[in-house]
Amino acid sequence: MSISSEHKPLGKQVTSSLHTLSPIVELNVGGEMYTTTLSTLKKHPGSKLAEMFTGQPKLRTDSEGRFFIDRPGTYFKYILEYLRSNQVPTQCIQDVYKEALFYDIEPLIKQLEDSPQIFGELVARKQFLARVPNYSENIELMIRIARAEAVASRRSSVIVCVVRTEEDAARCQDALSSLDMDKKSVVKFGPWKAAPSISDLLDCIQMDVEAKGYKIAFQPHVAEKGFRFKSHDFFYRFLFTWW
Repeated sequence: MSISSEHKPLGKQVTSSLHTLSPIVELNVGGEMYTTTLSTLKKHPGSKLAEMFTGQPKLRTDSEGRFFIDRPGTYFKYILEYLRSNQVPTQCIQDVYKEALFYDIEPLIKQLEDSPQIFGELVARKQFLARVPNYSENIELMIRIARAEAVASRRSSVIVCVVRTEEDAARCQDALSSLDMDKKSVVKFGPWKAAPSISDLLDCIQMDVEAKGYKIAFQPHVAEKGFRFKSHDFFYRFLFTWW
C-alpha cells in the first residue's frame, strides 16, 4: 500500500543505505550522537565494531533511525578519532582502554597498553598483585568485616597482617597464637615473591578499596602488651569512615 511505503521505518531506511558506497552513518552511543562513515567504522575488519556493520547490521535503531550502541557515549569520540586519524587518546586513558577492549580494536588496544597508565597497571601492579595469594578475596573480606562493624558507628576498623616472607608468616602466626584475638578479625596478606615492599602492598590495598567507593586510611597497629615482636612489622589498622 502507498501509505505503508510513505511511513517506512527509519531504521530500515538506514539499513538499506549501508549497501551504498561510503554511506553516512548516524549513531546513538549511550545517548551521545555521532555521524561518521561506514568505512570509518569498518576500518579494522577483525574488530567487533566492524562486525556490527558487516552485512546485515546487528544493531537496533532508536526512534530517529540512528544505530544504537549501549555503551558510554562520552568515550566513543576517542574511539572515532582514532579510527579517523590514528590519533591515540591522551585523556581518559583507562576508560578509553575499556571501550577499545569492548570494540576489540587490536591496534588501539596495543598502543594504549604501551601508555604509562595502562602499562603500569597491567604489567607492573596487576602482575605483582597476582603473586599475592588471595588478594582479591582478602579485599572483599576486609570490606565485609568493616561493614559488619559499622552499625550505629561513624567509623569501623579492620586489622590487617602483612607478611612478605614465609619466615615472617610463621612469626606472625606464632604471635597471633600467643594473644587473645578471639574478638578481632585479622585479614592476612602474603607472603609473596616479588620486588614490591609491604608499603607498596598497603598502598595497593588502599587504592583498590577506595576504587570501590570507600573512604579509608591506615596506620601501624600497636598491639597489646605481651606481643613478642614489634607490631608495626606486621600489623596495620585500616580505618573505614562512613559519614
